[in-house]
Amino acid sequence: MTYRMPLFSAAQLARTAGLLAATAAFSLAHAQNTPIKFQLDWRFEGPAALFLTPVAKGYFKANKLDVTVDAGNGSGGAVTRVASGTYDMGFADLASVMEFHANNPDAPNKPVAVMMVYNNTPASVMALKKSGIKTPADLNGKKMGAPVFDAGRRAFPVFAKANKVTGFQWVTMDPPLRETMLARGDVDAITGFTFTSLLNLEARGVKAEDVVVLPYADFGVKHYGNVVIASPKLIKENPAAVKAFLQAFTKGVKDVVADPAAAIEFVKARDGIINVPLEVRRLRLAIDTVVNSPDARAEGFGQVKAPRLTLMASQVSDAFGTKTRVDPALVWNGSFLPTAAELNVLPVPKK
Repeated sequence: MTYRMPLFSAAQLARTAGLLAATAAFSLAHAQNTPIKFQLDWRFEGPAALFLTPVAKGYFKANKLDVTVDAGNGSGGAVTRVASGTYDMGFADLASVMEFHANNPDAPNKPVAVMMVYNNTPASVMALKKSGIKTPADLNGKKMGAPVFDAGRRAFPVFAKANKVTGFQWVTMDPPLRETMLARGDVDAITGFTFTSLLNLEARGVKAEDVVVLPYADFGVKHYGNVVIASPKLIKENPAAVKAFLQAFTKGVKDVVADPAAAIEFVKARDGIINVPLEVRRLRLAIDTVVNSPDARAEGFGQVKAPRLTLMASQVSDAFGTKTRVDPALVWNGSFLPTAAELNVLPVPKK
């Protein structure tokens, strides 16, 4: 029996060739996309829009990156997960990055800050007006409340030294109880991120006008806040991916700053039970206080100033009691930042 090959028409052959070419092109395009696992510092709340927007709008994809963004449970966790290699990049408080470096000098994969996002630390002291606390001096001898790992509590020695606050004592609680204990009068004041604790107090029935807020940035603590971090492994093996990430992210930040309300829809897509109006307010508060702050506009979005970075490194070494001194040259690498024109994302606030 003789086997004969089936005959195909020229049109069939052309269609087959076209399908094969399209499949090959699709496979090649996706093969060229670099996967990036990104760890947030906290839950899917307002500020997460800064990262979820460039994902939703395809900015990362356009730069040949497949970025997945996961919620977090604190800056310390974000730092350790990037250090372990579980995540390639993340978002964390710069003080936490500094602490990890100084306490783990021999760690092989210490995360590096590659872009400044919160030019000022969001940490502040908050108290109820009825307590009589109006200035840092009024905190002398008072009962302070915060979780042990709270960024404001960790940096409070710097705040206390700058404002000559003494005799205070700490009450420790889990994060969900912090604002509740202040509202009940169990503590005199708390430390926390302004855009988190202020709105959490409001959710517990406390009016914003009844809260005294003492931002660290306004009272002698010029610490930088949250940064984008990257693993040295990624930096070494694919520096182009780090640069591409920051370029796409910056484009997303410009959109978020221009229209925070629209950006919250991307957060809602990840967590359908969020309170949209509340998260819009949280995002706007974050933008106004730490992203588009006077210091951020003076220094330029994404960037740092060496003297300020060096001072912060020294203060963190002292306040955190690190094993070794923080070396600012090892925690920061600004060589992957977008161009000056691309970083021009901060509008002048309306008067």
